[in-house]
Amino acid sequence: MTRRASLFFAASLLAGLAFGWAAFPRLLFARSEQPLRFSHRTHASEKTGFGCADCHPIGEDGRFAGIPGLDNCAACHGEPQGTSPEEKRLVEEYVRPGREISWLVYSRQPENARFTHAVHVARGKIACERCHGDHGTSDALPVHETNRITGYSRALTKMSECEACHAGHFEDRTACLACHK
Repeated sequence: MTRRASLFFAASLLAGLAFGWAAFPRLLFARSEQPLRFSHRTHASEKTGFGCADCHPIGEDGRFAGIPGLDNCAACHGEPQGTSPEEKRLVEEYVRPGREISWLVYSRQPENARFTHAVHVARGKIACERCHGDHGTSDALPVHETNRITGYSRALTKMSECEACHAGHFEDRTACLACHK
């Protein structure tokens, strides 16, 4: 191989790797904004006294109730409480007409995975912030990303974080079937 061919090969290889590293993830995931801007900081402030479970409870059967329905919002927002344009939109477009908010869910799991909040929160006494971060200080929800191939959302909590926590609490670190079918 000539020197020129070697340089061309190396440059092509580097360009391909750079594309795969930088561009492919951007092409793989479709980015979407939530239907409304939502501030956890406002809702979880000392003024309101709300905690995670006030809006995201675990049901009587131990299942996570998920994203709160419109009734949760309407309990306080029958009328705007402040001057925010987003709160005005909430009241006018969703609360008054009784239209549920079509929030994009960050935690849609693959079919081969099972996870229960009840085991981790109720029995394990793990704080929500351990896995979800301190949403109580966020003024906006993160951009939602959907894998264009699988249709699953990009998880905010990585499997490696779950593995690290489990490795610190359980002797059998390879019990894949505990979470995967």
